Order: sequence, then C-alpha cells, then structure tokens
Amino acid sequence: MKITVIGTGYVGLVTGTCFAETGNKVTCVDIDKAKVDKLSSGQITIYEPGLEKIFLRNTKEGRLVFTTNLEEVLEASEIIFLALPTPPGADGSADLKYVLGVADQMGKLMKGYKVVVNKSTVPVGTADKVREAIAKNYKGEFDVVSNPEFLREGVAVEDFMKPDRVVIGTKSEQAKKVMTELYAPFVRQGNPLIFMDERSSELTKYAANSFLATKISFMNEIAQLCERMGADVDMVRRGIGSDDRIGKRFLFPGIGYGGSCFPKDVQALVKSSNEVNYDFEILKAVEKVNALQKLHLVNKINTYLKNDLQGKKIALWGLAFKPNTDDIRDAPAIDMINALTAAGATITAYDPEAMPNVKNKIGDKIKYASNQYEALAGTDILVIATEWSEFRTPDFEIIEKELPSKVIFDGRNLFDVAKMKEMGYHYESIGRL
Repeated sequence: MKITVIGTGYVGLVTGTCFAETGNKVTCVDIDKAKVDKLSSGQITIYEPGLEKIFLRNTKEGRLVFTTNLEEVLEASEIIFLALPTPPGADGSADLKYVLGVADQMGKLMKGYKVVVNKSTVPVGTADKVREAIAKNYKGEFDVVSNPEFLREGVAVEDFMKPDRVVIGTKSEQAKKVMTELYAPFVRQGNPLIFMDERSSELTKYAANSFLATKISFMNEIAQLCERMGADVDMVRRGIGSDDRIGKRFLFPGIGYGGSCFPKDVQALVKSSNEVNYDFEILKAVEKVNALQKLHLVNKINTYLKNDLQGKKIALWGLAFKPNTDDIRDAPAIDMINALTAAGATITAYDPEAMPNVKNKIGDKIKYASNQYEALAGTDILVIATEWSEFRTPDFEIIEKELPSKVIFDGRNLFDVAKMKEMGYHYESIGRL
C-alpha cells in the first residue's frame, strides 16, 4: 500500500518505519528541512531501541523516504496518517493547530478517495473537526479515521509490530476494509482489531493512559503509607499484583510518572471533562499526587541533611523519565534538579542517552559526567532517578571509593534494603524501611 505519514516525530517515525517493514511504500513528510535531510541521509533523529536497524533497512530498500513536499506525494497515497504534535495549552487542553492546519492544506491538494488517519493523541470530536477542515476545500470522497497509538517508549517497535490490540474508529465500511488490510500483517497471531466509532476511539486513548497514570499514583500513595506504617511496598505490590483483576504491571512505586503521554493526556482529559460540565475528581487527585511524588526524594534528602543543602554535592544517576529513551519531558529528574539547586546543592549527572536533551533544556545548571562512576567523584550523596539496567548491579567497590559517605537515595528501588544495610550504607528508597 502507498502511505503518507505527516510528521516525523516519535510517533510518526516509528509508524512510518514499521509500516515500511511490512512491504508498504511509505513517504514521511515534515516541514523541517534539516530533519528531512538528516533522515534522508540515513541518520535517525530519535533514540528508540531496535528502530535504527529497520529504519536503515527500509531506507536502503527505498520503501521509506522523506520529503518536505506534501503536494507531490499526496495524489499517489491511499492512506494519510497525521502524526503531529498536540501540545498542552496553559489550561491543559490539547492544541490542535498543527492537525487542523494540515487538514486544511490537504483539502486544497487532495484528488480521489483517501483515508485520513488521526494517529496523534487528540480530544474527542477531533475527527469531526478534521473532516470539516478538509471538506471546506475538497468535495470528493474521503474518510477520517481515528487510530490512536499505544506505543511505550523503549519498546515502541515491539509494540507496533506485535500490538496487544489495534483500535480503529470509523463508521465507514470502505475505510474499515482499507484499515483491515493495512493491519493484517500485525495481527496474524489473533490480537484484535477493535472497530468502534471515532469518538469512542479518541476517548479510548485518553482513558487508557489516564487509568495507567492512576495506578502509578495509587501505588505511590500506598508507598507513602508503607513508610509511615512500617510496611514494605514490595510485599504489598506482590500481594495485590497476583490478583488477575488488578495485574502486575504499573504497580512499581517511584518518584512519579513523566514523558510525552501520561501528563499531557491526564491534563487533556480533565480539561475535556470540564468542557462538558463534569468534574473528574480522581484525575485531579492523580495529578496532585504525581506532582508531590516527584519531590519525595528531595524531602527525604532535606530531612537527612536537616534542611541544609547549601554547598552539598549530589550525584544524580538518570535524567530520562524512564529507561531506554532520551525523553526528558516532565521527567522527575528535572523537578529534582530544580529543587536541589535552588536549595544550594550542586549536581553532577549521568544518563546513557538523555544528557544532550537536558543540556539543551537547562544548559550548565548542572555538570555532566561521562559515566556513572565519574558522576560520584567528590560528591556527598547519590540520587537515583531512572532505572537504567546498568544502574541495577553497579560495582559497589568503586561506589565506596568515590562516595565514602555511603549515602544513597533511590527513587526506583533498585537495591535490596537488607543488603545495603549490611554493607553499611545510609539507603533510603520508596515505600521500604
């Protein structure tokens, strides 16, 4: 099939590359010429495990190409994916200017029947708005479909190639037939294509992410209780996670959620609820709990140092909001950096992938180390903010040499509490005593 993907950000690039991997001819369109030139020359622009290999294979084979010229590719395309940013506004609502702007442009360029697919995360009713924007300038046949993405950063290629489910919002039998053919290679093992109306599909994405954010905030509150009641959150997690009505995933306590999806989607659903005169109180509490949890380790450090951080030197392991990504959007580490430096501490950080993004965001507000042990040199405290695999089994002999104080605040519960105590560390984690 001939596919156009408009937008070469995280979702657009993964989507285009994975569709090309199953033999489709995919053209990715972006207004950023520098990015298009870089992609066209074989340089991938995001970090995502497993993506570069299939990106290079498909660009080499000519199945995946990049351009800034929408008009020249639109006519030959059967399916057009909109993978455009929908950033949150000041009030939390999703900004649709990019989506609707492209829809308006497409209406002036389209010829013949097309299936226009919203891959961006958008509020309920956006498919109707896209349809209206196109129809202002195009009177031919077309369908607008909602097809939300459920990609987890760090495992996005696997999620796309072997999806748990594919949600497709359309009332059109013709569009349903096209989308069924497109996704057939991805659901050969029986995982469902779930068809529904466009509005239900749009709400499904927000509901899924908001529910997962709720699980995270709930477990973080349980961790707070554990610290106050002398319980162990790891035991509680195992106890409730064995109930298949609850499940084992998203029950790990920590220092809050971040990234490109959960914060934005929770905000957007709260705002959408307000617009229909419904007060979504649970999600407001989820946001509040998450904001507080991001600073939970800072509060622990303040208590340990008796509110005197002036001149203290802190090593920070991890900057990305989760491992296997360079994404720092709403990362807890950034909130911690701001709070700790405001209190007078200096920070030396290490992250395998996210340091360039942090430097672009905050500059030289902190120091950057070339590896995790270099970050420890001359510091008083180690803080762990991201659970990269290489942090899980470090060389404690090197740690003790570089960090003679043996003080660790662990926001991801990487180490065994009893073992740390046995080795003589002052070790504080989340929900464990």
